[in-house]
Amino acid sequence: MEIRVLQYFLAVAREQSISAAAEALHLSQPTLSRQLKDLEDELGKPLMIRGNRRITLTEEGMLLRKRAQEIVDLILKTENELTVPEEIISGDIYIGAGETDSMRLLVQAAKNLQQDFPQIHYHLSSGDACDILEDLDKGLLDFALVLGDVNLAKYNTLPLPMRDTWGILMRCDSPLAEKKTLTVEDLMGLPLIVSRQLSCSGELIKLLGDQAEHLNIFATYNLIYNGSLMVDEGLGYALTLDKLISMTGSSALCFRPLTPKKEIGMRLVWKRYQVFSKAAEQFLKAITQQLETSE
Repeated sequence: MEIRVLQYFLAVAREQSISAAAEALHLSQPTLSRQLKDLEDELGKPLMIRGNRRITLTEEGMLLRKRAQEIVDLILKTENELTVPEEIISGDIYIGAGETDSMRLLVQAAKNLQQDFPQIHYHLSSGDACDILEDLDKGLLDFALVLGDVNLAKYNTLPLPMRDTWGILMRCDSPLAEKKTLTVEDLMGLPLIVSRQLSCSGELIKLLGDQAEHLNIFATYNLIYNGSLMVDEGLGYALTLDKLISMTGSSALCFRPLTPKKEIGMRLVWKRYQVFSKAAEQFLKAITQQLETSE
């Protein structure tokens, strides 16, 4: 498969039309159709269903679209890193992070670098550890900020001093809002909204103990902002970390920590034997210096 042809395929998948994709690519429709047919013949699988009004992808086409986008993104990232002039420290740094206020430390490191290296650009992706580490493994990210432990055989890590606290996000008019802290027993019978990572990895039992098996998990979220909308509408109570949702005096939501106190640490993670760009090297150096200064 040629990269050029994968880009053609992605354009058709995006436009859902060969004519529209051909126009965007500055190709003739017969040329583009022939390239796509050759790609299907090469793979031995139909990738598209050619309807009267639009093109839809087959199951194999949807898989190729995901993989092709990852391949193209990685090639563009590599080209950008290799074409940076030797005398200039510039380029792109790709960072994935779970939702945590500890992200502020990475932002501060970027700010410290900005004056000396204004040509460094940053690209942030949010998600849970499953998504972030998957992109890190594929080389689409330089760094990941994750909560909890990781496989030390696969990654280098830099523990961060900050710790986040688990608790419950609820409406202020909830009877539980009168309490300063909550126990697992307080959660029994409540419709709970928990992170997908906790729900699918067995971490919920590690966090709350065997009683977690008897909780009413009503819904899961990937990003807590969306989960907070469910809380705001009165659909349930979200198990989340502190400092993620801004609660001003006018907010209808409030946060109550769990007792006994449940905390989780953060790690900056990158692949073992990672070959960094000069920009990424400077970023890691800035974070390390910032941690040493704060000790």
